Amino acid sequence: MNKKILKLGILTVAGAAIVAMKKSKKEKLVYSSPQTKVKKSDYKNTELNKQKKNSKGIYYSSGNYEAFARPKKPKDIEKKSAYLVGSGLASLAAACFLIRDAQMSGDHIHILEASNIAGGACDGVADPDRGYIMRGGREMEDHFECLWDLFHSIPSLEHPENSVLDEFYWLNKEDPNYSLCRATNHRGKPSENFGKFNIDAKGRKQIMKLFFTANEKLYDKTIEDVFDEHVFDSDFWLYWRTMFAFENWHSALELKLYLQRFIHHIGGLPDFSALKFTRYNQYESLILPMIEYLKQNGVIFHFHTQVTNVIFSFENDQKVAKSIEYIKNSKTKILPLTKDDLVFVTNGSCTESTLYGDHHTPANGDAMIRITGCWNLWKNIAKQDPSFGHPEKFCGNVSKTRWESATITTSDTKIIDAITRICKRDPLSGKVVTGGIVSCEDSNWLLSWTVNRQGQFRKQKEGEICIWLYSLFCDTPGNYIHKPMKDCTGEEITAEWLYHIGIPLDEIDELAKDHANTVPTMLPYITAFFMPRTARDRPDVIPDGCVNFAFLGQFAETPRDTIFTTEYSVRTAMEAVYGLLDVDRGVPEVWGSVYDVRNLLDASVRLMDGESLLDMDLPMPIEKLKGWLLKFVKDTDIEKLLEEYELIKN
Repeated sequence: MNKKILKLGILTVAGAAIVAMKKSKKEKLVYSSPQTKVKKSDYKNTELNKQKKNSKGIYYSSGNYEAFARPKKPKDIEKKSAYLVGSGLASLAAACFLIRDAQMSGDHIHILEASNIAGGACDGVADPDRGYIMRGGREMEDHFECLWDLFHSIPSLEHPENSVLDEFYWLNKEDPNYSLCRATNHRGKPSENFGKFNIDAKGRKQIMKLFFTANEKLYDKTIEDVFDEHVFDSDFWLYWRTMFAFENWHSALELKLYLQRFIHHIGGLPDFSALKFTRYNQYESLILPMIEYLKQNGVIFHFHTQVTNVIFSFENDQKVAKSIEYIKNSKTKILPLTKDDLVFVTNGSCTESTLYGDHHTPANGDAMIRITGCWNLWKNIAKQDPSFGHPEKFCGNVSKTRWESATITTSDTKIIDAITRICKRDPLSGKVVTGGIVSCEDSNWLLSWTVNRQGQFRKQKEGEICIWLYSLFCDTPGNYIHKPMKDCTGEEITAEWLYHIGIPLDEIDELAKDHANTVPTMLPYITAFFMPRTARDRPDVIPDGCVNFAFLGQFAETPRDTIFTTEYSVRTAMEAVYGLLDVDRGVPEVWGSVYDVRNLLDASVRLMDGESLLDMDLPMPIEKLKGWLLKFVKDTDIEKLLEEYELIKN
């Protein structure tokens, strides 16, 4: 154990202060403190100025004081209208905030959607021709502050006297989530390393170094630039990459943000006890209640309406959206705008250009990918001003942003019995089943699969279950089906999965052919937001100078939070509405676990699989210094804290 590792351990103890000092200067410029500075000597109450809005028209809050407050109606709200481009979670959330907090009349709110259904990436479809389809799933946790702020106001569809949050809260209290088998190998046998990260000393050092690196030092860097086999060969990386879908060539900056954002959940990473899930698929559990709320409030949905551009004027440092160009019924049309017409655009999409297969047809993994819809819209907007971002950084290399998922539907008892054997729960109980993904660590595809609470669809037949699976390596031949996943039919994908869950070899082909129905989906841009980036590649939620325009969703920039989450979509929506309409209510800050020494201490011990730097035999003179440190903190609250989090063990 070398000197640097001890220094990093001491840094961890004081981590909150150090991370605060390491805040990116670029972030401070983009989301600056109040522009009008007040000298502390000018007043006695040091709490003054804390709620002064920044250059984007918002301020951040913590605690529940702001969460329970209802803001006053913004000035002249009756004169304003809103046009929301896209109908994914971010757009629907913005519409909800316009009604609840900005108190805008619903009939002044227009949602423009190119397809015939709302929801964006939060889907769950019972296709009459193909079968059940879930392109992805949503993992949630306690500290999605903006998400829960929203859903405590959205009535449940089944029990309107309760909120969506009420039912979610009760569900996860009564049926808490955790996994009994996080990974398998050798055809369905539980991994022997369950619960351990198995990171060696050099790997731990690399993780800690990344954790404390300033953001600007990670611009355009890949994970391969900061990690090597000491991390990549660990169980930590297996758990991490399969849970969050990181590839080695993805953004080191985003990985660092994830480590800091979810540092309080490091201990729950191996068994998923940190996670919470909805009762049904995310479309039925989250999207439909929002749509019903919006319709009851008079919001107008315009389907089959493809927006192709927003045209701006640039005068006196102001950027004003002047018109929306769109295609409706095969005709190009123009909607003129005034400064009282607010425009919210979801730029980019992780599910655009999805390629679908069926049980007998591959999802055409090598088909021509059309960059249309959200990506072309963002490109057209970005041409007008550098502050609108650089979409080509994210959608320019499909081979590095794609993976494939599939939905398997079956009622076969042999398959259900194999699932039961692995997850140690009854898939037909209606309760937690796998508790998250089960990763097949020796799969050539790096295949992971999950069974959430059944039925995942309200209309699902009794005795029928839906399995969702995905593979990070869809270009590699499988272990049983010697073809890349992208070239496989639903039947072949099922056979490969049955092989990895331990179905007898002589039964695989028949079960895959006649006892399941599988719909594969190739997602060309599913991890586009993980591509390496630098400052300004993602535009600010409200770009500098914009008076009636904001970006929403996963490709807009907001400080400290992490993409590929429902929270990120809702947070950008709240910031956009509050900023453009001067809503006098704080946006809940990203949960501050990275500044909490308790979380930092706990994470450091857990990453070392229960070992403590202070319990190790270290080389002299470091060992002597350690002894002095322990004597120095004896009989203090620091000693109690170190004991509580097992850095000192009795």
